This record gives sequence, C-alpha cells and structure tokens, in this order.
Amino acid sequence: MRKANNMDDKIILIIRKTRLEELIARFNTLGQARFYLEHLGADFEDYQREHQQYVQAAREAETTLKRLGNVQVVDRSFLPNFIFGPQDIVVVLGQDGLVANTMKYLDGHPVIGVNPDPVRWDGVLLPFLVEDLEVVVGETFAASRNYREVSLAEVKLNDGQTLYAVNDLFIGPKNHKSLRYTIKVGDMIEQQSSSGVIISTGLGSTGWLKSLVAGARGVVHALGGRDLELDDPTGFDWAADKLYFTVREPFPSRVSTVSLVFGAVRGTQKMIIESLTPEDGVIFSDGLQDDYLAFNSGTRAEIGLAARKGVIVV
Repeated sequence: MRKANNMDDKIILIIRKTRLEELIARFNTLGQARFYLEHLGADFEDYQREHQQYVQAAREAETTLKRLGNVQVVDRSFLPNFIFGPQDIVVVLGQDGLVANTMKYLDGHPVIGVNPDPVRWDGVLLPFLVEDLEVVVGETFAASRNYREVSLAEVKLNDGQTLYAVNDLFIGPKNHKSLRYTIKVGDMIEQQSSSGVIISTGLGSTGWLKSLVAGARGVVHALGGRDLELDDPTGFDWAADKLYFTVREPFPSRVSTVSLVFGAVRGTQKMIIESLTPEDGVIFSDGLQDDYLAFNSGTRAEIGLAARKGVIVV
C-alpha cells in the first residue's frame, strides 16, 4: 500500500463504454442505434439516461481526482496493454465486472471501486460513490484505509503464455462441441471429454461455482440421492488459499471417465490439464471470451493460485 501523499502521486481512472456508446459504434450513428432499439421494443430513453449518468459520474470523478494527484483516464479496452506504475492507485468506475477485469492486470495496486449509478447497479466491489473519492483516495495515499486481499487464479501454458482470473477460469471448447483432455490433480489423473472445466476463486465462488453446485444438487435430489456437501456452498473467503474446480457435463465412454469432476486445488498445489483436441479449445477468464488463449492438441496448462493478490480498498 501507499506510504505518502504528494502531487506526484498518480491515479489511474478506469472507465468503460456505455451500452449506448457500444450500439453507436455498431450502427455508426445515434439515429440508427435508436431505430434498432425501438424496432425491438426496447426503451431507448433508458439507454440515454444510463449513458448520461455514467458520463456525468466519470466527469465528476476525474475533476475530483485531479485535485489529489496526476490522473490518467484509461478505457477498459486498453487494459491488456496498459503498463501500470508500481505506485499507482487505481480507481474503477464500475460495475463489478470492470473491477474484476481490472484487478487481474495489477500487482498489489490498491483498487477503489466506485458505483456510478447506485439506483441502477448493485455492487459487491463498488463500496464507494463519486462524492467519497476525495476522502478515500487521500486516505489510501496515506495508507490509512483498510483493504481486503483477493486471491487470483493463474494458468501457465507450456508455450510461455500466462493468464490470471479474479473470478473464474474456463478451459473448454469455444463452440458447442466437447473438449478432450487429460486432467491431473495430486495423484489422480484421467482422460475426459466434457464441455469445459471451470476453476473458481473465493471472489467468484458466489457466481459460476454456486450455480454449478446448485444444478448438481438438483440433479442428485431428483434422482433420490442425498444432499451434496461442500466446505461452504454459499462461497468462501476472497483471500482463501484454495480454488475449486468443476467439470461441466463430463461424458463417460470407452476412452473418457468421470471420477475427477469436482474438488479443490489448495496452497501450492497445481492442476494440470493437457489438450487432446486439435482445434477450437480455449482458455479465458472472468467471462471475457474475446481475450482467450488457444488450447489445442499438445498444449499443457498448469493451474493454481497466483503468487500475487488483488487489493480492494474498503
């Protein structure tokens, strides 16, 4: 965390395009975007109100931050290639997904999540409003704010590529086919065919993992079985020293088995997955399917906890 406060301090403000801006980029003009929405029966005025609120929040946030230090505004699309300075403080003008997407590109930088539209958005990772920034950023510079650590998942490929996840990693096909692979956790290893493997962190455990476990419980209950047991089925601590993995729709056959379909990867333990599928295998994190690593035959992925942790200011 930061130790001092001076005008040389750098603040990175992360913003995103609104839904309206994305539609204008798609259809070239505001009029065409409006025609598209209204033709489908959507409320165009709602898109406009959301856009105006976000733009106003971004303007006010930048104005406030400029009184506290040097400010650089970065759109989310530039995050994969943006180089953060080691002493930067990062302010994210939400939603939650933008905070998670930002955090995986950081290395211990304090992240301040700001809700730009609290009437519209809930935000587990957005504890602050724009009007809180002057106090919160000042106290973050002075290292007097509390914070929570967040464990990240990391996948390393045998070609040298690396990807981090704040919520979840997905390893599977990029279409509706199955992926064939070998999976190894501890002393257990087997060949599988499935629609993918999901690896969840503590922060992500109330999302995709929760829905997968709920579905499995529903199937078992419908078949007359007992309830499934999990250390904490509603989620585990954000900084927990473990990950959970779930194999989605595993298919038993002569060459594929279904014993190693759910479990934990703890501490320094690694899970190894090697692709046996010639094409269309992918690895992506936190739902960002466009920012993926290819995972085709011969590619070997080593998955575990990342050495670095995220830092959320509270």
